[in-house]
Amino acid sequence: MAAGSARRPLPLPAHLLALVAAWLLAAAWGSVVQTQFNLQALVALDVPVPPGLRARTTLQDLAGFAPVYAGILAAGWLPALGLAAWLARRWPALRTALFTVAAGAGMVAAVRAVDAFAPMPVFIDATRGWPGLLGMAAGAALGGWLYARLAARTRR
Repeated sequence: MAAGSARRPLPLPAHLLALVAAWLLAAAWGSVVQTQFNLQALVALDVPVPPGLRARTTLQDLAGFAPVYAGILAAGWLPALGLAAWLARRWPALRTALFTVAAGAGMVAAVRAVDAFAPMPVFIDATRGWPGLLGMAAGAALGGWLYARLAARTRR
């Protein structure tokens, strides 16, 4: 940081805009990941999934599943990002890492909580195994990183 510049908090609307951008990125990423895992499971059963159907299904899931997943994500992010913000005040040099890890961990915790209460074995089939769970968590972590970067701008 240059001499004479001061890091001041962003106004609340800017924080909310950064959070919404990160949340939308994570929700879209997770929706696309779960769609591709589900379609690949069909391919493994010798069901043909041509590129046009794959694209159409992905768009339908972005419209239909992504909002549901965004709600699950929000439930996990609320406590996780709150904790990250609290820790970042104590360790500002770790701010981006804290938000990145918290967003990914919050997503995993929320999905596992939904799984514990849903009547089916898992609510999001892609999260049944580690590859799908980690693929979706990577999108949540990327969202946490984006929020940390957007919300950390220096104002003069």
